[in-house]
Amino acid sequence: MACLLEAPLRISVLSEVTATSRHYVDRLFHPDPQKVLQGVIDMKNAVIGNNKQKANLIVLGAVPRLLYLLQQGSSSSELRTEDAVVLGSQLRTDGAVVLGSELRTEGAVVLGSELRTEGAVVLGSELRTEGAVVLGSELRTECAVVLGSELRTEGAVVLGSELRTEGAVVLRTECAVVLGSLAMGTENNIKSLVDCHIIPALLQGLVCPDLIFIEACLRCLRTVFISPVTPVQLLYTDPTVIPHLMSLMSRSPRTQDYITQVFSHCCQSPEHQTVLFNHGVIQNIAPMLISPSYKVRMQALKCFSVLAYENTQVSMTLVNVLVDGDLLSQVFVRMMQRDRPIEMQLTAAKCLTYMCRAGAIRTDDRCIVLKTLPCLVRMCSKERLLEERVEGAETLAYLMEPDVELQRIASVTDHLVAMLADYFKYPSSVSAITDIKRLDHDLKNAHELRQAAFKLYASLGSNDEDIRKKITETENMMDRIVSGLSESSIKVRLAAVRCLHSLSRSVQQLRTSFHDHAVWKPLMKLLQNAPDEVLVMASSTLCNLLLEFSPSKEPILESGVIELLCSLTQNDNPALRVNGIWALMNMAFQAEQKVKGEIVRALGTEQLFRLLSDPDTNVLMKTLGLLRNLLSTRPHIDQIMSSHGKQIMQAVTLILEGEHSIEVKEQTLCILANIADGNTAKELIMTNDDILQKIKYYMGHSNVKLQLAATFCISNLIWNEEDSEADAMTGCQERQDKLRDLGFVDILHKLTQALDPNLCERAKTAMQHYLA
Repeated sequence: MACLLEAPLRISVLSEVTATSRHYVDRLFHPDPQKVLQGVIDMKNAVIGNNKQKANLIVLGAVPRLLYLLQQGSSSSELRTEDAVVLGSQLRTDGAVVLGSELRTEGAVVLGSELRTEGAVVLGSELRTEGAVVLGSELRTECAVVLGSELRTEGAVVLGSELRTEGAVVLRTECAVVLGSLAMGTENNIKSLVDCHIIPALLQGLVCPDLIFIEACLRCLRTVFISPVTPVQLLYTDPTVIPHLMSLMSRSPRTQDYITQVFSHCCQSPEHQTVLFNHGVIQNIAPMLISPSYKVRMQALKCFSVLAYENTQVSMTLVNVLVDGDLLSQVFVRMMQRDRPIEMQLTAAKCLTYMCRAGAIRTDDRCIVLKTLPCLVRMCSKERLLEERVEGAETLAYLMEPDVELQRIASVTDHLVAMLADYFKYPSSVSAITDIKRLDHDLKNAHELRQAAFKLYASLGSNDEDIRKKITETENMMDRIVSGLSESSIKVRLAAVRCLHSLSRSVQQLRTSFHDHAVWKPLMKLLQNAPDEVLVMASSTLCNLLLEFSPSKEPILESGVIELLCSLTQNDNPALRVNGIWALMNMAFQAEQKVKGEIVRALGTEQLFRLLSDPDTNVLMKTLGLLRNLLSTRPHIDQIMSSHGKQIMQAVTLILEGEHSIEVKEQTLCILANIADGNTAKELIMTNDDILQKIKYYMGHSNVKLQLAATFCISNLIWNEEDSEADAMTGCQERQDKLRDLGFVDILHKLTQALDPNLCERAKTAMQHYLA
């Protein structure tokens, strides 16, 4: 396959290709193997730090030729022995190859009838060496090379016009080095190399016994795989690759370094974690944590952090692993000591964080409360580099996200809440950065600090009201959140809305800070056009702003939000459908008939009943909640049921007959109870014997929740509060008579003896209605 750069780059590069670049490529095809080797070495020196030269050579076709030379030593036509290689007749001996008359002797090769002495071969002119192999015009041995009639050097092989043996290994190694250098160029370079099938070629090279060549191949593989444009699945295509890489780990510190880097970058899913785990990655990497090489220890740490992330199986295994007699968690704790490099402290803290979140370590364990959490807080201080502060804040946010006690401890550790405010001021005009490149880098990446701070604030304030108050009282905090909602960086917008969502769980903040800063305006703007992950969080926040005690509810309603929410209920993403219907449910709670009517019109009965058959239980539950809120207060119940009663009763019947959870059926029976509370709507139940039988069935159900809901429904059917007293007496008596005939009175009488006090009281109240 041809190696091509993307069209625009290819055209621009081709226009600048120089004669020197062509010269490098031409030398790869020279018939003299020595000149080929020298050409590769010169090419290696030419491309170091020169991306333009790298692109030129790729365009001129250097990669296919380099890959060809790389693979020559592993050709399928070549057989290897410790001291001899025979091509053609493929005859092996210890120290001798005989071709033609096949006369063997220790340390000598006879071709024709010419035999000189121990350890010598004569072919035409006198060639002298020890232990040589002559094959036609190809002379091959561990100690000598004959090309035609010329003695080349110690340790080479001539195959036709191509150089082979130890010299060939040197050539192959140099090719791997050049390919690795090309891979260190642009992403387009990587794409071209991958398109030329560099990965299978390098993996095949790993079967060579030569360690230096193996390290060169692994170094190139590492460089290719850490690029974001390389499909990581290429590592897992051949099931023999991972076991072979595991077997190479112990060969040298370099093989350990490169292979663990490949594993770390290519472990991007639970499936990848499982593959590596099943092939013994933990047992192979654990000893590397006490390696004398710092690089090896760090790569092992990073690999463990990737393996443990959200993986219970791996994490539960790690807590029982011993390294030189110590538990792995104790090794990680030592690596978090203040005298260790910051990179090591941070990565060890990540390992323990992921093990904790996966359930392998308790959140109140000393290694979490007294070691990991303080270490991560230290990483947030202004003395640390930008990348360290970002990673520290994000990891700390993840550690304490589900645990309120850790949130409380963190909030009072080293003034963390105030410390995070500095994230929004960095780098400042008085910043102590003297390195211009570092300052430029930090200015370009300051948004990473802001998004990390928002994430950590969101985690800190997700449960505790006092912490939320402390956050909102931090200098200009609400203004910063509002500003973050409209930043160009999607990561900052997402983190800001996540922080806003966390704070919106506070009734006090909804009534004060949120109202004072009109946060609903940028939130509504954010909902107009954003990726799904932002929409999910923004719509969740909107749900809280639409609660009945929120001052923002009225202005949001006036902004025309109903259409937007109804469109969310039609989204393919279940989370957005849930949030859309949830917001409508909150909006309908104790709302005026006008608002309810707008919701029904905008949503449409067809979409409403489609949501009632949604396969996602959360969507179904929120839709039932919406319906229940729409059917609250008698005039509203009667009006909605007069226009949509038939469809609603059909939907209720289907849900009660279907295989749904107790919670779903309880909510459905509550809707029936609301319908039964209507003045005219209750007749839709009384004239539907199928529904009455279902209510009767659930009154005798084994689940108390369903019994309570069904009994409440009957209680409302019996109760009489119609406007007209004459109609009241007539209608009430008819309903009571019918229900008595159907056996409901007997069931109510039995339920007055129920063990559950709430059910017993409900049944007694219904019986009193009968007696009244």
